[in-house]
Amino acid sequence: MQKRAVILLSGGLDSATTLAIAKREGFACYALSFRYGQRHSAELEAARRVAKHLGAAEHVILDIDLRQFGGSALTSDIPVPKDRPLDLTRDSIPITYVPARNTIFLSFALAWAEVLGAQAIFIGVNALDYSGYPDCRPEYIAAFQRMADLATKAGVEGSQRLTIHTPLIEMTKAEIIRKGLELGVDFDMTLSCYDPDELGTPCGRCDACQLRAKGFAEATA
Repeated sequence: MQKRAVILLSGGLDSATTLAIAKREGFACYALSFRYGQRHSAELEAARRVAKHLGAAEHVILDIDLRQFGGSALTSDIPVPKDRPLDLTRDSIPITYVPARNTIFLSFALAWAEVLGAQAIFIGVNALDYSGYPDCRPEYIAAFQRMADLATKAGVEGSQRLTIHTPLIEMTKAEIIRKGLELGVDFDMTLSCYDPDELGTPCGRCDACQLRAKGFAEATA
């Protein structure tokens, strides 16, 4: 039987490239996205397009409502910061950070992976060109891996070794874009913006849009 992996798929360029990498590595890819009350829910249409284009075996969109807690510009009515200098993104945690988001997402991925008998979870976190989020760092992923080894029936019984893969974590945005193009990702299908309009048009000014633009400029230089 083909080995299986759960891929966290937001619809942005990082997660699309991650899905393409998992597929290239021979996994049957089970894409997992979330409708979590994010203001940029247009990304879910992008996730659907990407999952179909890259041949995901299945694509699940789960509903959880993090707007009940708020605490982030993405899950409340706090304005999304615009035109921030990119050199600030590593030195401070911006208001677009959603509390515990990757922990929540990885926990759902872990549950589905155990049911599927999957060998892997892929997440497109990056510790170079990113917005300074604490749950994108290598030490966080390593800690979650240790927890996953202890937290599942399959892990305790030794019947399933589940590894969390972070293929982009040491790559620049330009390197990610080059890798995606090499693997056939159509980046026109993706959406990275934190604050798109009602038609899904990117704002061009938030951190995500600026990092994306910087990446494409460097990738084609």
